[in-house]
Amino acid sequence: QVQLVESGGGLVQPGGSLRLSCAASGIIFRFYTMGWYRQAPGKQREVVATINSGGTTNYADSVKGRFTISRDNAGNTVYLQMNSLKPEDTAVYFCTAQLLAAHYWGQGTQVTVSS
Repeated sequence: QVQLVESGGGLVQPGGSLRLSCAASGIIFRFYTMGWYRQAPGKQREVVATINSGGTTNYADSVKGRFTISRDNAGNTVYLQMNSLKPEDTAVYFCTAQLLAAHYWGQGTQVTVSS
């Protein structure tokens, strides 16, 4: 079975940092575009960042310069380094793996930015 397991979420103060991790299994990891999405209460789910098999990254405008997505193909793990966090970053963050028509999702991890 395909499994994407997020970790690293939690409560952080505005301006703080957090690193999310997503451990993947059941896929040939290096072939997949990996990504992070988020969904805040009352908001649509949105893509935060993606990184393809060649290492090309894309970011939502709202997180550019603050978040960094990276991948460790040997460890089958994708990361999201989140710096300068803002209250509006509060959301459930989901890890995704995409290849052609296949799109897998993790269970999500809560990130709360609050003083």
